[in-house]
Amino acid sequence: MTTIVTYGTFDLYHIGHVRLLKRLKQLGDRLVVGLSSDGFNAIKGKNVVIPYKDRREILLSCRYVDDVFEENSWEQKRHDLARERADIFAIGDDWAGKFDDLEDIVKVIYLPRTKDISTTELKTVLSYLNKEKLSELTNLVENLSSMVKQL
Repeated sequence: MTTIVTYGTFDLYHIGHVRLLKRLKQLGDRLVVGLSSDGFNAIKGKNVVIPYKDRREILLSCRYVDDVFEENSWEQKRHDLARERADIFAIGDDWAGKFDDLEDIVKVIYLPRTKDISTTELKTVLSYLNKEKLSELTNLVENLSSMVKQL
């Protein structure tokens, strides 16, 4: 049995995540995900929209994912890979070269990202929409306030 381990935040679960997990699962028999905790994401400077327990439940509902464990630090990977008896450590190619030091215990693979989709881009669009909505509400309140003053 071939075990693949990957890591990620998997916030705002989208088609890029699905396609990555599908490609990872095709590499072997068992796919295990190290899911970054909310605390670890804060250390990395990432603000998550969906809390850890919900992201975990979403991943476990995916047919490609066999198990999920919590990632709390950069240093835990070597221990995790040994515990899971991983044969392959695979992750998106935006991390290319960053985990080559693990090749003494597993095969390291960097997979291409899904074109034209990323959580960062989704968060940027949502932020823009939120700012636009806030601006609309501010204008509405100012107009209502002006109307009340005229009465």
